[in-house]
Amino acid sequence: MAPLGTATATAIADPDGVALAEIELCGDLMIAASAADGERLSADLIDEVLRVEPAG
Repeated sequence: MAPLGTATATAIADPDGVALAEIELCGDLMIAASAADGERLSADLIDEVLRVEPAG
C-alpha cells in the first residue's frame, strides 16, 4: 500500500475537521455569490474564494 499523503492522513484522522473546512468553503462561496454582479461567479473568482493556487 502506498503511503498516505498529508491531506489524506488528516482526513482519516480528523473527518470532523475536514467536514468543517468544507462547510466553511461552501459558506465563503455563498457569500461571494450573493455579493457578485450577474448570475454566475467567474472561474477566477471561485479560485480566489477557495484559495486555489495556480499550478506551477
